[in-house]
Amino acid sequence: MKINAIKTEVQDATYVEAARWGKHRGWRYVLGLVIILFAWLVVGTGASVLVASALTGQDYFVLDYFVLGPFGKFLFVMAGFPFFLAGVLIAVTLILRRSPRTLVTAQERIDWRRIGQGFVAWSVPACLIGVLGQYLFYPDTFSFNSYLATFALFVPLALVFTAIQTTTEELFFRGYIVQGASMISTNRVFLALAAAMVFTLPHLLNPEVSTGGWLTVFSNYFLVPGLLWTVVSLIDGTTELAIGAHFANNIGSILLFNITGSAVTTPALFTISKFHATYGALSVLVAIPIFLAIAYKVFKRDKASEPVFQSDRIGRW
Repeated sequence: MKINAIKTEVQDATYVEAARWGKHRGWRYVLGLVIILFAWLVVGTGASVLVASALTGQDYFVLDYFVLGPFGKFLFVMAGFPFFLAGVLIAVTLILRRSPRTLVTAQERIDWRRIGQGFVAWSVPACLIGVLGQYLFYPDTFSFNSYLATFALFVPLALVFTAIQTTTEELFFRGYIVQGASMISTNRVFLALAAAMVFTLPHLLNPEVSTGGWLTVFSNYFLVPGLLWTVVSLIDGTTELAIGAHFANNIGSILLFNITGSAVTTPALFTISKFHATYGALSVLVAIPIFLAIAYKVFKRDKASEPVFQSDRIGRW
């Protein structure tokens, strides 16, 4: 009877509750965070510099990022993420002594269907409103990439590295940061705001910020990737939906519609010559309810993706 009770408790657990599995003393989360940041900012940055140096033949200390072609710029930005991912995995497995899967779900296996639903739920409004809508208003800013051979070679590279990038960010920002913050408080408002602010901080260095200002910071970083996807993760009790949505968001801008001067320059299928911050912010506001409607109304949820509303489980809103 006791065994069945424990099994039921695990089946009903959320990924936030999994933060208290394994070794979960506060100092372990801090040590793990130090390891992650070292792997990301020191080792990862070093890897990016080595890649750029190898591609350009320039000395490490006099590298000129702008001489890199689209492939080179993409690899320069993405080269550090495998090390970032390694830092997260080391922190969770060796310091916290639990499975990296617990950064995604407390269940025995990841629901890949829910990840796919997140991908579709964000792809639809992003393409219809974010891209097609912008084309209708600003058609002169769109240009087709006629170098299809180059694009074809870029596709597998983009898929692999973008999957690593977005999954790593989800494991860290939506997983590790939220779980670590839950050691302080399980209040959902606190967890959502903490993750949104931490996610926004490193993205303040993106070139879109200098173009769009506070409007872009709020809509493109804080509101959607930061706040919205954390909220749905807390509701679902897993980060599966956010993982799919994040990949859809980034692969679209990397592989299909790349904005000139954005954080990652790529030989995408279409290039958008000008970033319109106001339209971008408005499209995000329209995309949010469509995303939620598809994620929670169109797709039929199974038990693994049922919203977890019990306030006594992971804190009240």
